[in-house]
Amino acid sequence: MPLTRKAFLRLAGGGVAGVLLSPGLESPGGPRVAFGAIPLRKRIGEKTTICPYDATGCGFIVATEGNALLNIEGDPEHPINRGAACSKGAGLYQVRQVGGELNPRRLTGVLYRSPGSASWEAKSWDWAIDQIARKIKATRDANWVSKDEQGYTVNRAEAIASVGGASLDNEECYLLVKALRSLGLVYVEHQARL
Repeated sequence: MPLTRKAFLRLAGGGVAGVLLSPGLESPGGPRVAFGAIPLRKRIGEKTTICPYDATGCGFIVATEGNALLNIEGDPEHPINRGAACSKGAGLYQVRQVGGELNPRRLTGVLYRSPGSASWEAKSWDWAIDQIARKIKATRDANWVSKDEQGYTVNRAEAIASVGGASLDNEECYLLVKALRSLGLVYVEHQARL
């Protein structure tokens, strides 16, 4: 009976698998390691953690050595995310401290580019907060709606909207929504719903 290509590939694959999985055989580089003894985790200090964003509870594996953060990746054994990571979770490495110092690419101050300018200039937080408050107040005053078409009192600002971020915890979201509602905002949304 002639040996077909398909039969040859089956025999060759089975033979290679048998050699690789057989216990007690010596490989050219030294003694063979038993199949079950291969560690699935790295030998550096790995710990499991939960992502601080959006209250989903995704699991991550954080690799550290001393005080240095080496790697953050999704935990494949976690029942919620099974090793996957959304954009927020994948960016954890960039927003955390690396080796006790902030990531050098992370912004820590206010950068402002005036209209028509091609360059950014550093500004203080006090200046930025003052500018934001002035613009919110001006927009709210210019677009305030006291009564709707039927004459009902509504007291709302329809020209301002808020899209919340998932890096806030529940307490911060509660206070933010209270502040936004006190300004008269009706368009309050969250990125998890978009």
